[in-house]
Amino acid sequence: MYIRRQIEQQLSYLSEHFPAVVITGARQTGKTTLVKHLMDANPEMTYVTLDYPRIRDLARTDPELFLQQYPAPIIIDEIQYAPELLPYVKIRIDENRVPGQFFLTGSQMFRLMKNVTESLAGRTGILSLYGLSRSEILGTEEIPFLPSNKMTLKSTETISTVFDKIYRGSMPQMIIDPDLTPESYFGEYLQTYLERDIRDLLEIKNESKFLKFLSCVAVRTGQELNLNDLGKDIGIDTKTAESWLSLLVSSGLVYLLQPYSNNTIKRIVKRPKLYFMDTGLACYLSLWNNPRVLEISAMAGAMFETYVVSEMIKEYANQGIDVRSRLTYYRDNNGREIDLMIMENGILYPIEIKKSADPGKDALKNFNVLKALPNEIGAGAVICLSPVMIPLDKQNKIIPIGMI
Repeated sequence: MYIRRQIEQQLSYLSEHFPAVVITGARQTGKTTLVKHLMDANPEMTYVTLDYPRIRDLARTDPELFLQQYPAPIIIDEIQYAPELLPYVKIRIDENRVPGQFFLTGSQMFRLMKNVTESLAGRTGILSLYGLSRSEILGTEEIPFLPSNKMTLKSTETISTVFDKIYRGSMPQMIIDPDLTPESYFGEYLQTYLERDIRDLLEIKNESKFLKFLSCVAVRTGQELNLNDLGKDIGIDTKTAESWLSLLVSSGLVYLLQPYSNNTIKRIVKRPKLYFMDTGLACYLSLWNNPRVLEISAMAGAMFETYVVSEMIKEYANQGIDVRSRLTYYRDNNGREIDLMIMENGILYPIEIKKSADPGKDALKNFNVLKALPNEIGAGAVICLSPVMIPLDKQNKIIPIGMI
C-alpha cells in the first residue's frame, strides 16, 4: 500500500534542476518506498541498496567499477555506508551535468550531510523526510500552517481520536497496519536503530545506559533542553549527553526548536526546546501503553504540544522549506513563554498550544511581550481541542487541532 507523500512535488522539482537529490530522514519513515515509487514513472532508472554487504564493499573499495556496473540515472539507497562513492559521483556529474541523474537516500544525516557538503556542493538538492503528516494520512491537500490561512469552521477531532494518533505515531507501517501494536513495532525499531546506526556512528560501551538516555529524552519532549540534568539522571557527563543527543538529532528522531533571537532583546532564554518527531516512539520510550491513560496524565500536555509542533515541522519540510528559518519559540527570564512562532516574510505569527477544549483569552496573555520585538506581528492562534474555530479578539483566534 503506497500513501502519497506531500514531498513528491518538491522531489520532482529538485530533480529537474539538480544533477543529484539527497533524501534524508529517520529509519522507516518511507525513504526507500518514496524513491521506488519514483521508479514507477522512470523505468530506465536503476535501484541499488548498500544494505547488501557485497554491493557495499564494491562501492567502498572500487567506486569507479560500482558506477560502471550501476550507471545513472540511479537511486542509491543508504548512501552513508559508502561515502567513498561521493567524489566519483561528483566526477560523473561534472562530466555530464544533466538534472536527475542521482537520487541518494540516507538515515545518518550528520555523517551523510557532511560528506555531501564536501563532495557535492552546488550539485545537489536536499530534502528531509519525516513520518506521515496528518494530510498524508487523510489524503488531503497540505499547506504549511499559518494562523492567517483560510480554514474550515469545524473539526471532528476529539481528545480520544487525537491521543489515539499520538499513541501510535506517524511511522508508515504503524498507519497502514492498524493491528500492529506499538510494543511490537517500536521494540524492533529500537533494536534496528542500535545495531545499524548507533554502533556505526559511535562506540556505545553500555547499551542499557544509552536506552535509558533515550527514555529520559522522551519524557522531556516539549521541554527546554538541559544537558546537565540529562547527564545527572543517566550518570554520564555533559559532554557525553551532548554527543548522544546529537546522534538523536542527526538520526532524525529528535528536533531542537531554537528560541527566537534578536540582539536588541537581552532577556530571552537561549536554550532550545526538545521534541521527538514521532510521538508513538516517545510514548513507547516513556512507558505509556494506553492512550486513555496518557490523555489524563501529567505528560498529556507535553505530548499534545509535541504532536502539534512535529506536524508543523513536517508541513514545512514537505515543501522543501528550511524549518530553522520559519519556526522558533519565545521564553524570557521572567518565565513568559510562547510555544511556537512562525516567521513568514518578516511577520511573526504567535501560537499557543493547549490540551483544552476551551482555553479562553488567558491563553493570549504572553502575546503582549511581542510588542517589544522589531518584527511586525501577525495573526495569532491557540491550537487546542475545540470543535470549532472561534475569534478571541480582532487578531487572534482558537483553531481546532483538526485544522492544522
